[in-house]
Amino acid sequence: MSARPRRVPPGRTGRLRLRHSLGIALRGADLLERKLRLLRDRERELSRTAQEAGCIWGDRLAEAETWCVRGLLLGGERAPFEAAPADRAGVDVAWTSVVGVSHPSSVSWTAPVRSPAERTPGNTALAHAERAYRLAVRAAAEHSAALTAAELIAAEAQRTRQRVRALRRHWIPRLTGELAAVELALEEAEHEEAVRRRWAASSRDRAEG
Repeated sequence: MSARPRRVPPGRTGRLRLRHSLGIALRGADLLERKLRLLRDRERELSRTAQEAGCIWGDRLAEAETWCVRGLLLGGERAPFEAAPADRAGVDVAWTSVVGVSHPSSVSWTAPVRSPAERTPGNTALAHAERAYRLAVRAAAEHSAALTAAELIAAEAQRTRQRVRALRRHWIPRLTGELAAVELALEEAEHEEAVRRRWAASSRDRAEG
């Protein structure tokens, strides 16, 4: 990170401005570090949820495919399509926000509804397959929502980590150095002024004596 030259007013005005800027940078770094801890905790939680949901999805899908194969063997290749309802499943994703990061929080699932005029599965295996596929689709939606949430939180954690690093490694040391230089210059100027005053007072005393 390259630092641009800063124009710091000389004297006490510059010292006040640098102290103010340094205070803001220190408080900002502290706040960002607290935010980063919250984000990391949430990311770990969401990653575990996504992993568990992924395992459930895999199990549901494997069960559905097993029943589907059995149904195909009993009813033929066209049997699943002939019994498929025209209605579609509905998936609604609710969103929430953690330390300013919007991400999916839960999934609402609406199963497709078969009308009375539509055919039902031709055998028990296909009925089991239909039920298992519905559970698999719901599990897939929950896995996708948790995974997306974890990725969004992780991305914000990375950005926050970079901002903390920039403050701790660049801006705060730079401001601290500039403040030290200004304070040293002020101390030297005050020392020189005190010497001049003592010299002037001594000169007046000699002149009056």
